[in-house]
Amino acid sequence: MSNRDRLRSGVVVRRPWMVEAARRLIAVPSPNPPLDTSAVVAEAARLLREAVPAASLEVIALAEGVTNLVAILRGRAAGRRVVLSGHLDTYPVLEDLPWSVDPLGGELRDGRLYGRGACDMKGGIAASMAAFAALAEQRDAWAGEVVLALAGDEESMGTLGTRWLLDNRPELRGDAILIADVGSPEVLRFGEKGFLWFEVEAAGKAAHGAHVHLGLNAAERLMEALSAITRLRDVAVPTPPAIAEAIARAAPTSERLAGAGESQVLRAITVNIGVMEAGISPNLVPASARARGDIRLPVGISCAEAERLLHQALDALPGIAWRVLRRSEPSHTDPGHEIVRRVAQAAAEVRGTAPAVNMRVGGSDARLFRADGLPTVVYGPTPFGMGGADEYVLVDDLAVVAETYALAVWDLLGP
Repeated sequence: MSNRDRLRSGVVVRRPWMVEAARRLIAVPSPNPPLDTSAVVAEAARLLREAVPAASLEVIALAEGVTNLVAILRGRAAGRRVVLSGHLDTYPVLEDLPWSVDPLGGELRDGRLYGRGACDMKGGIAASMAAFAALAEQRDAWAGEVVLALAGDEESMGTLGTRWLLDNRPELRGDAILIADVGSPEVLRFGEKGFLWFEVEAAGKAAHGAHVHLGLNAAERLMEALSAITRLRDVAVPTPPAIAEAIARAAPTSERLAGAGESQVLRAITVNIGVMEAGISPNLVPASARARGDIRLPVGISCAEAERLLHQALDALPGIAWRVLRRSEPSHTDPGHEIVRRVAQAAAEVRGTAPAVNMRVGGSDARLFRADGLPTVVYGPTPFGMGGADEYVLVDDLAVVAETYALAVWDLLGP
């Protein structure tokens, strides 16, 4: 048996350990908000010390309970560095939802592992840990470093999580970054859309609803502004040819999983008006109104260009003020990059079928690595009930991710 075959066998035999690791992480609540990941990072550190004693560990406690963990595994000689990244904060547990299981119990039923964070993304972290542990057994046969970076802050933009680690820990700057965030083992994601969250306020003049001639309706002014914003959907965006080709090739698989229309959404500006507030009574002209929304930007348009379009659409409207609340640039790694090829080849070997290679609609910490010029892919389990009741992940998905990551890292670092 070759060392590579031993590596894969080492992942397979760790399947029960991987499930137990995920259950132990799920059992420690780490909702965001409130943002406190100190307890779950302590549990992750215990798991790693038990399973991977050869790794060096650093627990990094920052403000208000946000805690990160960095584990480093070194091979037989100097070489490239591969980073396995994940986040330990989750959506709030929301016990009042109609859970049929204990949201922190990590119940295993019919190949499904239940609990808050099971798919997003404590299950993916457990899969990365299993790959990390198997690679430790073979560390005399590969050169370089494998870094496991577990961030304590992702759901609130990663300022004290991956962004902080990239700015303060050089170990995060790898030659390849693999993130087991949610998606599907059938699709490898090499990029994601950017976004602008915005707020629009409209000022008017109050009056009685029977005397509209004496007032200025802020709600109507807001409606005009929002109509102008939604017209950004019609802006043609020049998608780079390699990305357009990848989206088209992936469409049959990707749209079967993510819904018809995903391919168009990946190439277009989308606008979602999420919050609207105006008035206090049907028979009063509102003096103020406000809305907040989310604009998603495909590769081919920058945040600066989108903001220019917003200025053009809104600045001349009477009584309207607006501002950007959050922004993130679209990001991608070249779909022909070695990291994409290696992970796709490893996934094909494990699954027997090559995954589709596509962009990602939702955001992840991958954008932070790519913003610093680091080649990054997202390949993780299928999400079920994410953020809702009975969140779960398929154990078979976790096994595929763990084997794929171990083989991809081996192939990136070489024997």
